[in-house]
Amino acid sequence: MPNSRRTTLRVLDNAEVELVEASRHPAINTLADSELQQLRKTLRERRDKARDLANRTRREIRGKSARADGKAASTDTGIRERLSILANAVQRSNQEHSRRKRFSSRDVLKRNAEKALEMRRAAASPINRPSSRRADKGMNAIPNERAEDLVNRMELGRVSQFVRDSQAKRDRRHEEAGV
Repeated sequence: MPNSRRTTLRVLDNAEVELVEASRHPAINTLADSELQQLRKTLRERRDKARDLANRTRREIRGKSARADGKAASTDTGIRERLSILANAVQRSNQEHSRRKRFSSRDVLKRNAEKALEMRRAAASPINRPSSRRADKGMNAIPNERAEDLVNRMELGRVSQFVRDSQAKRDRRHEEAGV
């Protein structure tokens, strides 16, 4: 929810007004990274205090707890507005921080890409290339690592044929017997 500057001046004290104004557009761009980090930290602390105060006041309104001075709080609208303004300021400062982080990571990527391009150009320079085509060693022979066959191939064929013939004889006998 956007908050007007008039509401900000009415609800916050002077120190908090300065913090909130520093988190708005023209001023936040002029901050250094360390100043932005300090602003984020301070705004978070103030927001947390306002949140705790708002929670305590809501409990007092509901009758869950009593104030130290004995008076009951009647409303918490000013405290909620203060919390809302500080939360928006924290959000703006976080957005600026993430924006700066994105830009710095882009710069890193750009530098790395330029470095890679320089390395590639240096590797592909004509100085490193041979002046003419030359024969290389050629293909290397790969020795056959399979074990030698210990059985003669002709013997394998003979045995296979013998088994076939034997099975055929048995089948014929079986058919003649009528089973």
